[in-house]
Amino acid sequence: MSAIREEVVQAALNRSFALIDTNIHKGIHKHFEFQKQTLLTDKSLTKDEKTEAIRAISRTYDRGKIRYNSGTKRICENCDQECLATLFCEYCVRNYLKAKFSNWTSGNDDIDNLIQKCQLETLQPELVIEWIPYNNLQDVKYLTEGGFSEIYTAGWIDGGYYEWDIKEQELKRFGSQYVILKKLENVENANQNWFEEVCNLKVFNKL
Repeated sequence: MSAIREEVVQAALNRSFALIDTNIHKGIHKHFEFQKQTLLTDKSLTKDEKTEAIRAISRTYDRGKIRYNSGTKRICENCDQECLATLFCEYCVRNYLKAKFSNWTSGNDDIDNLIQKCQLETLQPELVIEWIPYNNLQDVKYLTEGGFSEIYTAGWIDGGYYEWDIKEQELKRFGSQYVILKKLENVENANQNWFEEVCNLKVFNKL
């Protein structure tokens, strides 16, 4: 495989998106097909770069298909269910996460149930909501205060999931990455407002 020029791929992705005519290419399916054809005929890209670019738009397309339950389904070669995603099987990902429910706990049943519910509705590997034990964080440092809460930065040792390994049938992690933490008070007395804040907040945001 030849070296991927990431800046060239990104420029091609930006061009293909900018060329979409929403009056002609209506909906996520026509958007995807137009971008795909535009990238395939882009002479600035090598063969491997075209593959990488199409993989990038496929990730976005998979998320849209699952979110809106729309598009052509396929039979997963592993679980035999009809899935919408092309780069992974949403059912295999969810079953993989479900099998690990007993391997972790926040110590609060309501929080555990919330995270498990989110995992069972996962749209794609890089959007998995997780409980991260404090000992999986390093170099936690105070950053600022905002929204009546303290904000910290830290290094997440394992990093989040980023893709489904079809061969190994497992989620692969990104590896060490920086994250932003928001300190939420009174976790022991979590109420509905607390849960709504968590649902509307990505506690671990990639920097």
